[in-house]
Amino acid sequence: MGERSGGNAKNQQNTRWILLALVLGVAVGYACHTQAADAKAASEIAGYFNLVADIFLRLIKMIIAPLVFGTLVVGIAGMGDTATIGRIGLKSLLWFVFASLVSLVLGMLFVNLIQPGHGLSLALPDSGSSTHLKTSALNFKDFVSQLVPTSIFQAMAGNSILQILVFSVFFGVGLAAVRDPVADQLVALIDKMVHVMLKVTDAVMRMAPLAVFAAIASVITEQGLGVLTVYGKFVGGFYAGLAVLWLVLIAAGTAFLGRHMRTLLRLLREPLLIAFPTASSEAAYPKMMEQLEKFGVRDKVIGFVLPLGYSFNLDGSMMYQAFAALFVAQAYGIDMPLSTQLTMLLVLMISSKGIAGVPRASLVVVAAVLPMFNLPEAGLLLIMGVDQFLDMGRTATNVIGNGIATAVVAKSENEWTPPA
Repeated sequence: MGERSGGNAKNQQNTRWILLALVLGVAVGYACHTQAADAKAASEIAGYFNLVADIFLRLIKMIIAPLVFGTLVVGIAGMGDTATIGRIGLKSLLWFVFASLVSLVLGMLFVNLIQPGHGLSLALPDSGSSTHLKTSALNFKDFVSQLVPTSIFQAMAGNSILQILVFSVFFGVGLAAVRDPVADQLVALIDKMVHVMLKVTDAVMRMAPLAVFAAIASVITEQGLGVLTVYGKFVGGFYAGLAVLWLVLIAAGTAFLGRHMRTLLRLLREPLLIAFPTASSEAAYPKMMEQLEKFGVRDKVIGFVLPLGYSFNLDGSMMYQAFAALFVAQAYGIDMPLSTQLTMLLVLMISSKGIAGVPRASLVVVAAVLPMFNLPEAGLLLIMGVDQFLDMGRTATNVIGNGIATAVVAKSENEWTPPA
């Protein structure tokens, strides 16, 4: 995709601005929370901060569909043959399955070790309470049937990454099979479109520090700092589990990338600083592409593996789902033997694939799975107050997991030039 605008100095400056925005967001949010007359006033103030963050996320979503379509089509067409596409796809899925299993098992181990739900002295919601999450349609049959879009325009309008991915794979394979000057010109045209979208991305990303400030300020204004202490054991245990998961993912990446793993982590720092406060993997997607290219990963691998990972490789979300489901069981004093917990992990793994575009996707999956194991769905109300903070951690983990996966697959395919 050629040279990206800016260099190391610009990236470092953006990182500093984002870090400053984080600190200012906490400070301003806390000041607004303490000065607000009541919860209603705090919510109204938070709404103004949300406006800024929502505009940024809308701008990001505006460019995601054409960016995913363009990079995936150009990447597949550039591979030249379906055997290469199948091989890279298989390697990617094997890595995703490995990472998902590790994430789920670690989540199960930590929630059983820390026992954050035992002795919880919170009033449980009424049996008639609803979490207001749409879960009735979340099943394997519907998931498979919705893989294929009825219209690519509808898929793009809804930012359904998985459906865009399916269409782009077929379109890219078709272009690779045609092999004539017109097809080559079409690939070149789509590649030029990607360049244009990356220029648009550079302009949108200038708003990132402001969006980070607004997102953090909104949460603190409405929830206050105290929300972290109330659920300190739960939040702390979850982040401890994420820390161990990061170590496992980094160790696995180091086994393939060696000393260059440090360089990759340094380059992924800025996407992480965008993903964490905004709790949006989509917001970090354009910057992820840019940083992976700087790491030396070929465009065609980035354009294929990264969108695939955004639908199938949600490491942080996997851990959260195991953690949250077992926390609800503990909070209600429901005993779950190890065999039942392992069965739940497999159900969570299957149910979660391809739901990255669903709002609060992890909550939706957990709410859908709880009734299967006779756990009250209303138990999610116990943790929804701190879900924003948990979402930040799991989103950042999803980002680093996909960054490492893309680099490892590129290395295995000799589609990676180590940075100097």
